Amino acid sequence: MTASGMLSFLILVLASCTGPTSEGDGRTAVPTSLSQVPASRLTFRYEPDVPGPPDQPAPADERHAAVQADFDQSRPQEALDITITSPDRKHVLAVYHRVGDISAEFRLDMYTSDGKLLRKITPDTMAVHFPDTIRWAPDSSAVAFVAMLRAGGQEEAGEAAPTVPEVTAPPAVDNSNAAATPPVEPDQVDSPTPTATASPTPAAPVGVLTFRTEQIYIANADGGGIKPLTQSEGKLYFYFEWSPDSRMLTAMAATQPEWRAAFAQAESKGEVFVPPGRLRIIERSGRERLLDDNVTQVHPVWSPDSSKLAAAFEYQIRIYDAVGNTPTQAAIPLRNQLLISSQAYDQELERKAAAENAVAANDQPAQPPANNAQAATTLPDPSKLVSFSPIIDLEWRSDDILYFQTGYVKEYKNAADTRRSFLRWHRLVFAPQATMPAGR
Repeated sequence: MTASGMLSFLILVLASCTGPTSEGDGRTAVPTSLSQVPASRLTFRYEPDVPGPPDQPAPADERHAAVQADFDQSRPQEALDITITSPDRKHVLAVYHRVGDISAEFRLDMYTSDGKLLRKITPDTMAVHFPDTIRWAPDSSAVAFVAMLRAGGQEEAGEAAPTVPEVTAPPAVDNSNAAATPPVEPDQVDSPTPTATASPTPAAPVGVLTFRTEQIYIANADGGGIKPLTQSEGKLYFYFEWSPDSRMLTAMAATQPEWRAAFAQAESKGEVFVPPGRLRIIERSGRERLLDDNVTQVHPVWSPDSSKLAAAFEYQIRIYDAVGNTPTQAAIPLRNQLLISSQAYDQELERKAAAENAVAANDQPAQPPANNAQAATTLPDPSKLVSFSPIIDLEWRSDDILYFQTGYVKEYKNAADTRRSFLRWHRLVFAPQATMPAGR
């Protein structure tokens, strides 16, 4: 081969091995981010017992002072429960209830950042449920919440009110700041002192489609345009989270019989009710995609780039594509890896306990267990491991690292009986390459 022919050959080889290529040339582009890799082709490395993800600052739960002042001065028959400020700080959502409303049923109004009532969001026949799940879209363009037909509204329509139990007890009503209406003295009726004319109170919207079970609704940033995002009568949508790009939500839902059965089981054991549900992705257009027919109590998490979603089922993590015309999913079984790492964790606990006992007894430290070599090639018996527990939490802070926590958690209504033990963080490290080096 001539020198020029050899040069041409090398150029072709390099061109086929480096850099992204167009889709029409028959070659596969080299992925430069995880969003370009389908979930079914993700590669990962399991890292056990790592420091947990850094704690994120808790959202401030202080009520907006100007909104609280408006309730104190102008709304004596209504109690403000919480306020939720949009990420851009331009709007404030007021969550409140009227005197006489059924507990755990709330209403929503939108305020400006300086405390002016902008718009009433919920119709009088609608009740907002699960106020702790209310979420602004990250780009502040909309707010989402769970609501259904108000129990009083159903009674007026001649229908029986539902007996679906709530997840948590409603927040305590604090009327200490509510301004009482002062009595009008006779000599004040004809007072010549001019008074300021109050702005007219916006009317509550009407004609909004409302269901007998909890559905997800969204409203615009100014409180207008309220509409149901889900329309599945008979299902209860009890949890959701916006994608980081504000284009869609992930949600959990259960049927009424499933909800009631799980609630009854928790009640019989005196446990705090944590509802299980099936996962789905819901676009802002209302199009809904069921991700899995299995139920879980662990809340799903978005990848930071919004391209994927992660969920946990006992000892397994599943990754779902959130975008694309042909989305894929992948199951990552972790039971064996967790068994082996739990055995090592237990042995380390035993070693530390033996060393502490030896120091206390002024004796020689105990030697590590003699079966370490066998443990590396033999799966341990899970019944003999104290730290072997299912996945209870997920955190996805960077595109390539998914943290997950295992542990034993039993929460009871009597807080003194609650048990939380062997809480351990692990992580999966993803890579966009088709393969990873051997041994990973």
